Amino acid sequence: MRFVDEVRIEVQAGRGGNGCVSFRREKYVPRGGPDGGDGGKGGDVVFEATERKQTLLDFRYKRFYRAQRGRHGQGKGKHGRSGEDLILMVPVGTLVKDALTGEVLADLHKPGMRWTAARGGAGGRGNARFATPTRQAPRIAEEGKEGEYRELVLELKLLADVGLVGLPNAGKSTLIAAVSAARPKIADYPFTTLVPNLGVVQYGDAPPFVMADIPGLIEGAHEGAGLGIRFLRHIERTRVLVHVVDAASVPSANPLKPYRIIERELSHYAESLARKPRLVALNKMDMIPDPDARARLLRAFSTIGCPVLAISALTREGLDDFLKAVVQVLQETAREVPKADSDENIDGPPRGTEVL
Repeated sequence: MRFVDEVRIEVQAGRGGNGCVSFRREKYVPRGGPDGGDGGKGGDVVFEATERKQTLLDFRYKRFYRAQRGRHGQGKGKHGRSGEDLILMVPVGTLVKDALTGEVLADLHKPGMRWTAARGGAGGRGNARFATPTRQAPRIAEEGKEGEYRELVLELKLLADVGLVGLPNAGKSTLIAAVSAARPKIADYPFTTLVPNLGVVQYGDAPPFVMADIPGLIEGAHEGAGLGIRFLRHIERTRVLVHVVDAASVPSANPLKPYRIIERELSHYAESLARKPRLVALNKMDMIPDPDARARLLRAFSTIGCPVLAISALTREGLDDFLKAVVQVLQETAREVPKADSDENIDGPPRGTEVL
């Protein structure tokens, strides 16, 4: 399945049904009158978050969505049936934005959360509604109102507790495969990971947590180098970042260079990422058998101000201590949803929208 995390679509709510002009004429009813029914309301377009979807792929091939229109009113006081709402299922973590202004209209970050994107048009009134003592035979009725139309951008941000970042071939995919049931593609060439991968990690008696592995970053990614930085949106909601460094490939003259490259790219994307709690995992330590070389590397990284752990995802060396440190940071860090991603984004929505 292709991983699609951003699409642009158009939604059109259903038009209301027309009112009916009708008069009651029956053989044994001496006093007839207007009996035209009202038209039904048009259907709404509603987004609902579900855990059954992991991608916005379905919206890539179909861009326009229209809800059912209301039925017309009929004689004998029969009102038209309202149009059915169109329910569009999206993955949990989907942001809905106005395509013209970029304004965040809804953040569907919980399963079952619903948001009405476009309201259906009201049905027109039949001529029975216009009868008065002075106008007993009205020959007028209303047409149904047009439903609302919107151009929207759907943007998926995965929900994870821990995010793995690092240069290509740092061993992020091997690490997530070693600590979870995730089976990402692993190979010995750059940019093996082309889409984010999620894995559920269980350590001891601690609650399970979700780990996200995103494509590798390179220097200049914020300017479009490599795969760019757009995949960083998938770690915006994480509580902890794990910076995976290929310990066997760090330059001896400047061992902190790979770490600083990634930190600069994170800062270019968003200051909120730069402020997140983080751990550094010096991976591939099995390729550094010399104890003195290991000690020098650990001394160099001891100056960065965050926990540093020596591991080997391939041989599983140090993974127990690594997971223990991750769980400890998760327990110390209360889960906070950034204001930009909170329900405040959908308070006071534009006319015709509502949160259900």
